[in-house]
Amino acid sequence: MKTIFVRGMMLAAAPGALLAASAAHAGAFYLQEQSVRATGRAFSGEVADQGSASLWWNPAAIGGMTGGEGSFGLSAILPKGKVTNLNTLIKRPTNTAPVAIGGEQVSEDPINKGYLPSGAVAYGITPKVALGLAITSPYSFTTNYNSTSWARYTADKTMLRTFDIQPSVAFAPNENISLGVALNAEHSKASLSNFLPNLSAALPDGHQTLKGDGWDFGWTAGAQFRTDRVTFGASYKSSVKHVLKGDVVTAGLLGPLAGQNGTISTKATFRTPWQATFGARFKATDKLTLNAQIVRFGWNKFDSIRLGSPINSALPENYKNTWSFAGGVDYAVNEKWTLRGGIQHDQTPTRDGNRDARVPDGDRWNFALGTSYDLMPGFTIDAAANYLPVKNASIDRTTAAYAGTAVQTPILVNGELRKASVLVFALGGRLRF
Repeated sequence: MKTIFVRGMMLAAAPGALLAASAAHAGAFYLQEQSVRATGRAFSGEVADQGSASLWWNPAAIGGMTGGEGSFGLSAILPKGKVTNLNTLIKRPTNTAPVAIGGEQVSEDPINKGYLPSGAVAYGITPKVALGLAITSPYSFTTNYNSTSWARYTADKTMLRTFDIQPSVAFAPNENISLGVALNAEHSKASLSNFLPNLSAALPDGHQTLKGDGWDFGWTAGAQFRTDRVTFGASYKSSVKHVLKGDVVTAGLLGPLAGQNGTISTKATFRTPWQATFGARFKATDKLTLNAQIVRFGWNKFDSIRLGSPINSALPENYKNTWSFAGGVDYAVNEKWTLRGGIQHDQTPTRDGNRDARVPDGDRWNFALGTSYDLMPGFTIDAAANYLPVKNASIDRTTAAYAGTAVQTPILVNGELRKASVLVFALGGRLRF
């Protein structure tokens, strides 16, 4: 009986349960700030560029290199936005009709500011073969809603940290072609919580927390075709199936629900999206290079979160596949100084009718400026700034606490993400040796 109740309570927390997204830096919970150089041109030429800074997008980027190169960066990601209640209702078994949910009706800036490090190193061991290693955090964020927020029954505190270790090898059979493959070893750690309504509105809320972590693996493959004026690049990054082992902790339930308090060990399984990336760089003049990039994201892989024994439940997410389009320029002011910029449009994979407060996400534009300067022979400093306005989006996914039981308590969610935007400031460097 306790397992049945916990399954029902988890359904209330289902949307985005282990991988709730933010209205931040890319569609849903993907962080694309894996290179300062890339950030400065709105991620418009990475799959076709060369060097360690492009390893995340294409392991073929290091094919044919001589000597070694390291790149590093730190991005400050500063989101803002309001998650506003319009007319969310709760229907307790003790009520004859749904009533308005109480508490704070506007949640200001629930998505935490973050600082994202990234780094990569590569070395050409022969004229044709190069090895590389990139360390990134492609899916990481934290959201916080107050305990009195109108969204508390579907979102309280959510934390996700991923660390991706990507060893790569590239082979350049001639000066025009480079091929690369990589392994993606990812460690994920997640924690999410939400409040649970007791049967009477006069009683304080209960609370539930799910925590888990685990190591899982994927792969990346890519190719580049290079000429004096044009470089074309393409890559495919696989979906990663994550299995997180952890616990569900329930506390604060009173009266007939008190027997459901306690801890249950379980595991959760989900998939991150695959990525197919295509791009080109065209050297229009000796100083000006034009960049373009298209990414197809396989977000349909994140269709549900499956909770293992003893809960044995699938929590639907229903994400859709999306596109990202970007264009940008690099302009060499002189031998030491380069300016760059770009514009990107990125679609949200969340759907109207399926979006909750854990995933306050919308389509967004990205306007970028960046620069590089050779401080000394072999060392270049990179800097970038992005502004991302996010389209208003409905928060409208109906959930239910204790779903499928005699005390099922529907939460009829009706809210909206408003005035959301993100500022990104990035600083890093590249070292040749």
